[in-house]
Amino acid sequence: MNAYTYLYRGGLLENRHKVSLAIVEPSGRVLAYGGNPYLQAPLRSSAKPFQALALYLSGAIQRFGITPAEVALTCASHDGTEQHVAVAANYLRKIGLDESYLACGTHPPFDSEARKALQQAGQAPTPLHNNCSGKHTGMLAAALALGVSPRGYEQPEHPVQQLNLQTLRELSGQPHIPYGVDGCSVPTFALPLAPAARMFALLAWPEAAPARYQAGLEAVFQAMRQHPDLVAGPKSIDTVLMQKLPGLVAKRGADGYYGLALRETRWGPLGIALKVESGSNEAREPMVIRLLEELGLLSPEVELEWRRPPVRNVRRLEVGHLEARLELSWV
Repeated sequence: MNAYTYLYRGGLLENRHKVSLAIVEPSGRVLAYGGNPYLQAPLRSSAKPFQALALYLSGAIQRFGITPAEVALTCASHDGTEQHVAVAANYLRKIGLDESYLACGTHPPFDSEARKALQQAGQAPTPLHNNCSGKHTGMLAAALALGVSPRGYEQPEHPVQQLNLQTLRELSGQPHIPYGVDGCSVPTFALPLAPAARMFALLAWPEAAPARYQAGLEAVFQAMRQHPDLVAGPKSIDTVLMQKLPGLVAKRGADGYYGLALRETRWGPLGIALKVESGSNEAREPMVIRLLEELGLLSPEVELEWRRPPVRNVRRLEVGHLEARLELSWV
């Protein structure tokens, strides 16, 4: 039941990051865990596939003709590449709104090349470069389809956020879900890891979900599988894992959170929710790789930079590395 990511500087152990995770079947039964499977944590951006269900529940999909690529961007924590920005801009135009409606704020692109290109062009980033611009456009689309004002859609009392809250309640089986404010200003809901993992299990196997969510869950799963490049970016772990592994949907969240929907495992469909308790995203990636290896879904021979990522100093010299160690407890 031990799960830690260690950071070594040279041959010296410098940091030890404790990880908690739950592996859950669609029924809600915990199959295996590491650390505390009932640790409560905000899902952050790992909630986006379930927030995207508002597009289906509100009728926005039909009203605006939203494509699978746009659904994938709704689920994305994208890297702000030219492709991401173009899809986001077209998505926003399609629903008849402009950037002034986006409440996500502005930050430079995550992708280093996109960031450099903006700087060289003397341009400032816009809300479309925000990694959450797709999610926010989806929320605006849902508001319009519900017949309510798109203004204030980020507020907890807005009908779109209330719809998101009800969705999480029904999929997780948790009647009371506390929330805080996410980095992009919408509510971020907190769940114990096991109920959160159950939601990802239902994403992997929608037939086990309440009937009103089944079509939306299947459509979200397929959209993310069809457009992994839009969900994150060419150098990001979510995109690479979905490109390399069949039947898998991966979704990173801020501060060390990670969610996985696994359709093809020896135990049947599974969902996983994982949290690095220190909040380190650097410590998260090696543990995700180690976990997939432990489940027999990823061969150690597949070259991935996150398996044992180097630690570099400001001169880009390699001065250490990160390494994950995992001992699952099987229920």
